[in-house]
Amino acid sequence: MRQIVKIIRKVDIERQYRHMLSLEQDYELASLSQALKDNDATEIVRSKNRLKAIELEEMAYYS
Repeated sequence: MRQIVKIIRKVDIERQYRHMLSLEQDYELASLSQALKDNDATEIVRSKNRLKAIELEEMAYYS
């Protein structure tokens, strides 16, 4: 029974982590969109870098 509870908790934590990455990615895409509209080069670079970091996290997580 304990193993089942551990598995369920692990799956729930993984689901939450994926959801968190998805929300963070959405936020960064919105930030990038606004930066492009404002022509804010510093914010564009920051958003792109964070999006790349999120992509690397996702790749590491799913592989």
